[in-house]
Amino acid sequence: MIFTTYYSCLLRSFETLLVLTLSPPPPFSLVSTQCGHCKKMAPDWEKLAEVWDGHEVGMIADVDCTTEGKPLCDANGVKGFPSLKYGDPTSLEDYQGSRTYKDLAKFAEENLKPVCSPANIDLCDDEKKKQIEEYMKLSVEDIDAKIESEEEKLEEAETEFKDAVSKLQDKYQELSQDKDDKIAAVKESGLGLLKSIKAAKAKAGKDEL
Repeated sequence: MIFTTYYSCLLRSFETLLVLTLSPPPPFSLVSTQCGHCKKMAPDWEKLAEVWDGHEVGMIADVDCTTEGKPLCDANGVKGFPSLKYGDPTSLEDYQGSRTYKDLAKFAEENLKPVCSPANIDLCDDEKKKQIEEYMKLSVEDIDAKIESEEEKLEEAETEFKDAVSKLQDKYQELSQDKDDKIAAVKESGLGLLKSIKAAKAKAGKDEL
């Protein structure tokens, strides 16, 4: 299905979502996309979407991150494709489970339901209620500043991770090259010749017998 502005509004009208985010070439569909992983899970995903079609609270959706869906993808930190997200449309979380129909259906049944939020404060525990009350007292500007501050922490964590991985890769390359150099040095020192001489001596010994 194509992700349109209307569909974006429709997504946000639901309390909980299970969303598949993609970056396919138009025209968009799970089957026509060049993404192999998407094609593989397309039948199960579409079957699950049919089961949840018309649900009052939850929705199964797929989003094209290259067109009108891009703001939703950017706002929820979508980095790779396909990605699975779930939860409050304004604050989706990563889905880490299996992508079989059985497991997706079970997860949807257990998690696509009203969750703690300003609109459902009766579902919140005392700690969350207190936190919501404190945030509700803030101005929009203060809330924006807090959101920006927390998102910067997420970006910092991502940057630190990438830097660490890059260093590990560099170290791996260094160790791999060092290993190759040592192997080459051993071979050049006459290891192969020694083995050949050993084999020749063994053969000569047999011939003498």
